[in-house]
Amino acid sequence: MADRVIIIAEAGVNHNGSVELAKRLIDVAAEAGADYVKFQTFKAEKLVSAQAKRASYQVKNMKSGRAISQLEMLKKLELTMGDFVMLKKHCQLKKIKFLSTGFDLESLDKLKKLELDFFKVPSGEINNLPYLEKIASFGKPVVLSTGMSTLADIERALVVLTTAGVKQRDITVLHCNTEYPTPAEDVNLRALQSIAAAFKVKVGYSDHTQGIVIPIAAVAMGATIIEKHFTLDQSMEGPDHKASLEPAELKEMVRSIRYLSSAMGDGIKKPSKSELKNIIVARKSVHTAKDLKRGAVLKETDLEMLRPGDGIDPMNSNQLVGKRLKKSLKKGVKLTYNDLNI
Repeated sequence: MADRVIIIAEAGVNHNGSVELAKRLIDVAAEAGADYVKFQTFKAEKLVSAQAKRASYQVKNMKSGRAISQLEMLKKLELTMGDFVMLKKHCQLKKIKFLSTGFDLESLDKLKKLELDFFKVPSGEINNLPYLEKIASFGKPVVLSTGMSTLADIERALVVLTTAGVKQRDITVLHCNTEYPTPAEDVNLRALQSIAAAFKVKVGYSDHTQGIVIPIAAVAMGATIIEKHFTLDQSMEGPDHKASLEPAELKEMVRSIRYLSSAMGDGIKKPSKSELKNIIVARKSVHTAKDLKRGAVLKETDLEMLRPGDGIDPMNSNQLVGKRLKKSLKKGVKLTYNDLNI
């Protein structure tokens, strides 16, 4: 993956089962300047049992109506592999990269044929041994999302992935909170640094908060990947729309992250190219504080520090005390070593 921050615009299931809506989401992500647009690939029966209830956020975020199971909800949000082939072609047309997260082994095998740049492990699969081994067998970089996880959970998953052949340098671990939307007090952005320190891996952040402030802050804390849900309209029916950015917000998030990324630098503290010209203007050098005659022995009170800074460095001013002048100087003259008997 590239050195710059990778921005994944997470369309997820916000297409509501419509290929045409999915294409419009691709258009929005491309217009915003995201690197990838990502969907979710699953066969509902392979993902949940008939008895599985919806998460509380799914119930809350969807419009009122009769109670349905998670299986029934997900069935309405499925797209076929033929649909994903079309969506990948649409991504190529719009010059944005295609991604999809597979949620079952069969879907992973199908996604492999689409030649994705990398595979994403969703938070709910971090403890799924067969799933992790399947992804590791593809020989592609892996992005591991860690919502609901402890460091011990992450370590177990990393051991599985690396034992099965994924190089540690090809794994990026995403800090994440699996609540939609995530309350700010539950974000715990410092976990990014804990993960990086514990496992010596690249880190990123998958965000489910409202707004764009926290994913931008995550970049400042070292995130190399940002993933963020987006939608055409937060008022649409569906489980994730209310925790997703609308098009203008997505565009602003991308713009802000690009701007922040350009400001991160290499971490070496030194004058920048743009400020070098200002050193002489802003710094001071040693000047005479009064009229002084030839042969005068300099005292501290004979010296003052004035701009510009192209003379004797004030840090060396104490070395001038006790030196004798070779010639008379007026007040406010910038001293040089040639003025002194040294």
